[in-house]
Amino acid sequence: MSSEFAIEVESLSKCYHIYATPHDRLKQFILPRLSRLIGRPPKTYCSEFWALNNVSFRVRKGETVGIIGRNGSGKSTLLQMICGTLSPTSGRVKTRGRVAALLELGSGFNPEFTGRENVYMNAAVLGLSKNEIDQRFDQIIDFADIGEYIEQPVQTYSSGMMVRLAFAVIAHVDADILVVDEALSVGDAFFTQKCMRFLRRFMRNGTVLFVSHDTASVKGLCNHALWLEKGEVFKEGEPKEVCELYLEAFFEAQQGKSSTTRLKPLKKPDAMLPDKDQRMAFINNSNLRNDLEVFKFDPDAQSFGKGDARIDQVYLLDEHQHPLSWVVGGETVLLRVMVSTDRDLESPIIGFFVKDRLGQTLFGDNTYLTYMDNPVYCRKKRGLEADFVFQMPLLPTGQYSITVAIASGTQEEHEQHHWIHDAIIFKSESSSVTGGLVGIPMLEINLRTQETLS
Repeated sequence: MSSEFAIEVESLSKCYHIYATPHDRLKQFILPRLSRLIGRPPKTYCSEFWALNNVSFRVRKGETVGIIGRNGSGKSTLLQMICGTLSPTSGRVKTRGRVAALLELGSGFNPEFTGRENVYMNAAVLGLSKNEIDQRFDQIIDFADIGEYIEQPVQTYSSGMMVRLAFAVIAHVDADILVVDEALSVGDAFFTQKCMRFLRRFMRNGTVLFVSHDTASVKGLCNHALWLEKGEVFKEGEPKEVCELYLEAFFEAQQGKSSTTRLKPLKKPDAMLPDKDQRMAFINNSNLRNDLEVFKFDPDAQSFGKGDARIDQVYLLDEHQHPLSWVVGGETVLLRVMVSTDRDLESPIIGFFVKDRLGQTLFGDNTYLTYMDNPVYCRKKRGLEADFVFQMPLLPTGQYSITVAIASGTQEEHEQHHWIHDAIIFKSESSSVTGGLVGIPMLEINLRTQETLS
């Protein structure tokens, strides 16, 4: 195996025998052998299903490869053979380094064992000695954050708790190759963000196979994509191209072959655009409102920094500076970050990011450019307060987080005093956004018939 590749899959195939009745299984086991003994051609009592058929590809070290395909296309079968939990009918798989996998929910766990016992068993299967597991056990439990349930049988766990424990184990076994199969779709926003931060750190040097039906995730995380169709590699290449072709094929399978028609755009007079009050009335009175539930600031969220300044409070406020528990996409909001200092700061910078459930940054800003020519000087033990006023974009249904930070210096060179991941979590309960990472409020939407265009 070439040292530049972490995974090599060569002509991999997997065939299953399908029996109409249990009697046919018994017949297939006995009668063909008897037929051969008496010199007759054997009769087959089963049909063949090829879950994978002659699949070949290679993954370079440090590469993140997304695998997409419809249900039944062979994705999970392929991953199980790469992980060594399923034997191929033909072909071979070569891997270089330790492989850690998060496959089917609860796979690798004994439901009657406690969480603690499963940690030791699972980590041992992945190649750690008991002494190594002892040294990392507290870190694993801290990452999983399931509290006293670690001493309870796994069969009492919710699906989210099971994913927490499984991911915590694979995050601490020093794997070279990480295999993740849709498992991150289960769990709360805090844990998903924690997993995505680990994944992005791991992706700097490690190799990742990532299976998902979410093409936005594949495009956002991966630098190569593989499309499986009916057990075969249908397309591989740059994630954006492969995902777009996959979506096109998916819709064509549902509604038939597509066609493209290009029409000249119609210009709209400015006088027909609604004024500001009409636009806001349209946004807030729409029957397709983007309702966002806002949770309170979490001062105990994961954080880091030198500690010379600290973030004490973060609020989302309305235009009257009242705290918000609900926001409607399209409305103007104020994000307020309140900071206390333990030393003089000559050029403080306060900023924020809004991220989706995959940890992808949707938008953000900081105070540096606004005060670059006239820096604010803050003395020790004084408070700092930064306000960011913006129009909340329309967001697809799902969970989001706001990361906030206080630093000092310049945009390029600065000291990070306090950075809080997931300081505020908010959830889009309903949305008119049907595609993309964010939407924008439409000033007006019209639908009309026209005469046939030549």
